[in-house]
Amino acid sequence: MEHQVRCAVLGLGRLGYYHAKNLVTSVPGAKLVSVGDPLKGRAEQVAREFGIEEWSEDPYELLEDPGIDAVIIVTPTSTHGDMIIKAAENGKQIFVEKPLTLSLEESKAVSEKVKETGVICQVGFMRRFDPAYADAKRRIDAGEIGKPIYYKGFTRDQGAPPAEFIKHSGGIFIDCSIHDYDIARYLLGAEITSVSGHGRILNNPFMEQYGDVDQALTYIEFDSGAAGDVEASRTSPYGHDIRAEVIGTEGSIFIGTLRNQHVTILSAKGSSYDIIPDFQTRFHEAYCLELQHFAECVRNGTTPIVTDVDATINLEVGIAATNSYRSGRPVQLDVSRAHTSL
Repeated sequence: MEHQVRCAVLGLGRLGYYHAKNLVTSVPGAKLVSVGDPLKGRAEQVAREFGIEEWSEDPYELLEDPGIDAVIIVTPTSTHGDMIIKAAENGKQIFVEKPLTLSLEESKAVSEKVKETGVICQVGFMRRFDPAYADAKRRIDAGEIGKPIYYKGFTRDQGAPPAEFIKHSGGIFIDCSIHDYDIARYLLGAEITSVSGHGRILNNPFMEQYGDVDQALTYIEFDSGAAGDVEASRTSPYGHDIRAEVIGTEGSIFIGTLRNQHVTILSAKGSSYDIIPDFQTRFHEAYCLELQHFAECVRNGTTPIVTDVDATINLEVGIAATNSYRSGRPVQLDVSRAHTSL
């Protein structure tokens, strides 16, 4: 067997645990060799569950472990910048959950360190790996809908995250809409040049104290001449709903579905079907595929299709949308220096 990439997962909350499980069960090119989490007992518990010998309550010490090729960083966003820099200095290949950081200045500094050390840094914008979005990308690039001229996307969460999460999330534009900014750039092969952010609290009054909203809309314009709108909602009572549409000069592509299974029930009360309950269910395949892609890039020394450079651009768009919402005025973006993997 070819060399497997020896991975450590840092941060074992809901998503970190999910990544660790996928590494064990669904990523043939990689091997989970260690886990780290500062919560007492958590790392040991997960290590025992997955049958691995190495674990630590100090994720930072794993960044210096010579037996580890790559780290999967799923710690709080406030720690990402420091961890990525230390990982890069120790020659570790890096997969990090989005956003890269919450500060544009720090994000740029992280990218400089990644470039300087030559390590791989893939960021968790998993929609690029979802089979439906990937198929749409292929079809758009093949010219099936002509020139793409409008992107319409929305991300509707069934409920609001807890106050502690909202407090540290960076706000709905950076936490939620950033996925749409990324996939819109990718699908259209264009950079966002202008944003106009709008938002309101409709169902979660506690968000006011954190300057956040539970319903948001971003109108976006691209350097290709295309335009679009991005909706983000934390007020979807019926389930988790992520869909998109790309309109072209010769047709349109619809991406995504509400259906959890392709089963419809018919009864005297009418027809019904189960709706996707959460983002892990919706994007399970994408989460596995993005780690497979990461492992392949590490083994082959190639650049991932979504990197720290993309993450920095996406963050800049999210910050601009937030500032636009607060000021009530559109914000222009300078894309002249953007060098992305679109």
